[in-house]
Amino acid sequence: MNAAAAAAWSLVAFAATAAEYPAPKEGTFVAKDVRFHTGEVLPEVRLHYRTIGEPSGEPVVVLHGTGGSGESMLTPNFAGELFGEGQPLDARKYFIVLPDAIGHGKSSKPSDGMRTKFPRYNAEDLVDGQYRLLTEGLGLKHVRLVIGNSMGGMHAFLFGGKYPDYMDALVPMASQPTAMAARNWMMRRLMIETIRQDPAYNNGDYAEQPKSMKLANVLYSTGTNGGTLYYQKVAPTRDQADKMVDTMLAAPFTADANNFIYAWESSASYDPTPLLERITAPLLLINSADDERNPPETGVTEAAMKRIKNGRQFLIPASEETRGHATVGMARFYAKELREFLQAAPRRAASSN
Repeated sequence: MNAAAAAAWSLVAFAATAAEYPAPKEGTFVAKDVRFHTGEVLPEVRLHYRTIGEPSGEPVVVLHGTGGSGESMLTPNFAGELFGEGQPLDARKYFIVLPDAIGHGKSSKPSDGMRTKFPRYNAEDLVDGQYRLLTEGLGLKHVRLVIGNSMGGMHAFLFGGKYPDYMDALVPMASQPTAMAARNWMMRRLMIETIRQDPAYNNGDYAEQPKSMKLANVLYSTGTNGGTLYYQKVAPTRDQADKMVDTMLAAPFTADANNFIYAWESSASYDPTPLLERITAPLLLINSADDERNPPETGVTEAAMKRIKNGRQFLIPASEETRGHATVGMARFYAKELREFLQAAPRRAASSN
């Protein structure tokens, strides 16, 4: 795990009693002739994935956030609260698939050799790649659930609109069913420009990773993750705040600058609004009231959710225990609601797409 996703999810790494679940199995599907929204075509794209449980179980798809991977979802506070025996996504019952999106993890990405000649992918390209992995690579004609965090939440909305019959239920988290805009995009744009305008970046042909990338990442993550009440609790003095900054700046950081920029820029054209009426699967949006990137007080999410026929939102109240945008990394805050939602979601006919 790298980039801002690492910093965000590290905030939820406090001690927890996590249930055990079967060891993940890894695999790679090579998709042929992958066309991107730019019109560019790559003859082969490597799509890596992890699975938990047996293929005979009901398929559940778990989508990761920007800069992360399927592996980044396997934390004690997420997987350990959901995938164990008796938990909402019990791996004895479900076949859990965790894809690495294009540009992430062990899937094809700019740093494999193409650098800035790699096609500029967008969110829909990533969703289409995941769909090909599931249908062509794994032979899954229909899935019980698509659940995603942050970027994965945005992808869940797109999944429901582009392939409406493919799933029984949708659970986007830490995301909005609205076009990328306002401070959410402004912060992303500033982070990207900080790196791109660094002379060391050299238009993507750098000899070593630009030092600005780590600073930009830490600044972005601090400003858009963590939770206002939590930060006030753990850093009520300047000295304590400085110690937190020093710890973040000292943490290992191994991201590749081109991968980093491509991943964050992929959200620029994100806009599920033309697809919202096409979403027919029951949908539970899980957000936190202190989410710095998706603030509920703007009202835009509430308005957009009215356009989703079977959609509703569960808003986690802000507290000293929540972590803003990273709150959904702690499944204990919504495990009960997820279980009840999934139990009530009817099983639908397999997709004809």
